[in-house]
Amino acid sequence: MNGAEEIVADIPRHLTALAEWGACLVYVLILGRRWRAGGTILVAAAGLAALLLTQWWAGTLPLALWIPGMLAAAAVMYGFLSAALAVTPLGAGYIAARAFVLGELAASVYWQLDRFYAEEIPPLAQALLCVAVYTVVFALAWAAERGTFGRVDVLRVSGRDLVGAAAITVATFAISNLSFISANTPFSGRFGTEIFYIRTLVDFAGFIALYVQHRVHNEAVVRRDADAMAHLLRSQHEQYELTRRSIDDVNRKYHDMKHHLDALRAEQDAAARSRMVDELEDSIRGYGAVVHTGHHVLDAVLTAKRAYAAENDVEVSYVADGVLLEFLRPLDLTAIVGNAMDNAVQAAARLPSPDQRLVRLALFAQDDFVMLRVENTYDGIVRREGERIVSRQTAEGHGYGLRNIETAATAYGGAVSIVHDERWFSLRILFPRGARRES
Repeated sequence: MNGAEEIVADIPRHLTALAEWGACLVYVLILGRRWRAGGTILVAAAGLAALLLTQWWAGTLPLALWIPGMLAAAAVMYGFLSAALAVTPLGAGYIAARAFVLGELAASVYWQLDRFYAEEIPPLAQALLCVAVYTVVFALAWAAERGTFGRVDVLRVSGRDLVGAAAITVATFAISNLSFISANTPFSGRFGTEIFYIRTLVDFAGFIALYVQHRVHNEAVVRRDADAMAHLLRSQHEQYELTRRSIDDVNRKYHDMKHHLDALRAEQDAAARSRMVDELEDSIRGYGAVVHTGHHVLDAVLTAKRAYAAENDVEVSYVADGVLLEFLRPLDLTAIVGNAMDNAVQAAARLPSPDQRLVRLALFAQDDFVMLRVENTYDGIVRREGERIVSRQTAEGHGYGLRNIETAATAYGGAVSIVHDERWFSLRILFPRGARRES
């Protein structure tokens, strides 16, 4: 093979389509799928047919239109992944970029080996070599990417992540295929084996670059989540401190008011005295409505949340033996109960009638366990991303409440479960009685 045009013409298009399809399947097997097994198989079959047809069409184009043909194949891969995976458009583009480079790598590895042994092995052995190379490359990629993506409920990528992945993909494709376009550049190969080696090496480097990019992305997501959770935990603890001081102030005022009332009863004018007494009683009404559960931190949190619920016309009732939660650190208790009550009150407040807005909290012992149950009425709408229930609020700082509860409960060996029907939403947290924090 003396020229790039001859080399390009010799590349079997159906093998390129199979490599692209196999690369897409790697990510379909790793990430959350949109359909059940039957639907996924149908989408995969349609994707294979579309890629074969696209590559056949690209093979009819002149060399000058070779790149547009490859872009068309990349678009088909994007459509296949969008249809097969439960991801956003940004997520589909991010995965398509990775699958495109992986497909190019698998095809280039096989073609380099095939051309090296082209005159020494029969056609059947060539086919078996293709199957073996694709199987090994995709199996290794699956193992590597499975560890990188982990068990995510939803792929969270930003526009910046997509631009970075696309830039790596474009650079990898351009450099690896430069020799197929022109041999008259400082970075082009001029001989067949040299061209194939350059292509394989650059595709491998591109895959590694995308792998590292996602590792960095994962670390950034973990740091961002940790910072957000830490911020919310600090806010919950600060809220508890403020509430505790407010309760102390209210109790002092309530105590002082008794002396004021004694002074007013000494008033000689009966009508004035009665009017002043009534005004003072009105002014302190509710000051003594402090929750008493036997645990001062739980008292402070529930008192604050009842006041918050009252502002939203939500009725809160509770039956709680606070002593059962003595094993919880104050920071963890405020995170668990505070987030649970916030979520419950916000959900109940969406109902149109105040008479329908109810929140119930129960804390009780059950054999060797402690059960905390927070129930609320709601509008019947539950938003999910994958298997995870997520917040319906989009403002910054929202969406971490349930995750904070799960994190804090798990640290004590607890378990979190959710039960809901069309009217009631129930969050249940079960702790081993007298548990100790693991870390």
